[in-house]
Amino acid sequence: MKMKRINLWALFWAILALLYFFVPMYGTLDFSLRMKKGVISLLAYQIVLADPQFLASFRYSATMGVISVTVSLLLFIPTVYWVYLKLPQARPILEIVTILPFIIPTIVYVFGLIRTFGRPPFQLTLTPFKTDILIAAGYVILSMPYMFRAIDVGMRSIDVRNLTEAAQSLGANWLQILVNVILPNLRTAILSGALICFATVMGELILGDFLVRPALGSYMVAVGRSRAYEPAALAIMSYALTWACLGLIQFFSQGGASQKQLTGR
Repeated sequence: MKMKRINLWALFWAILALLYFFVPMYGTLDFSLRMKKGVISLLAYQIVLADPQFLASFRYSATMGVISVTVSLLLFIPTVYWVYLKLPQARPILEIVTILPFIIPTIVYVFGLIRTFGRPPFQLTLTPFKTDILIAAGYVILSMPYMFRAIDVGMRSIDVRNLTEAAQSLGANWLQILVNVILPNLRTAILSGALICFATVMGELILGDFLVRPALGSYMVAVGRSRAYEPAALAIMSYALTWACLGLIQFFSQGGASQKQLTGR
């Protein structure tokens, strides 16, 4: 009886959580399809997709996402590898540093960027190109908790020290070890971190808005000031992009696990 009671309570809370999450999403989806009175249509989505400003904002955020992912990978893979190999005592410090974006509000962070890098000697907000450099660095920091933990979990799942020593015994240098030995064993972790980082950049609002760049989040806010149905359509499209990234992570994670099991056999 006790086990049944526990299972019923677990089922109750699971259903409640699903309703809490999916009912508002369904309401948004239903609203986005009712731009024509009394008719279910995709008119709001058609208007958004035909808007040149939306395409430009999407292209800009996607470009910033690719740049942020590339910089994050180049920064964190060698750093985490070196920490695991040579400085394991520094790992708790790295964990604390990488969790700071969860603690410091983004609005405080962006004002700090503007105050620090918007005046001499840096003055990175004078031209669009310099501002893009600043916003890309900001995206790297905001996605740092996800990227670091993805790489960290991947490093933890392999024997870094033994793989490195075996490669060194065969005459490999540090770059060859990192590229030919470590990276192939981190494919799933790298993909997971990259997709989460990309989704974070695509959905981020405050950096693009306050640094006055044509990011997708800023476009969504601008549309929401004067329209009703198009912002709902944009919200559903943003949800779809995030879920697509999560689905890819799950798919490739299962594929990597299956490949490891086959290799082990």
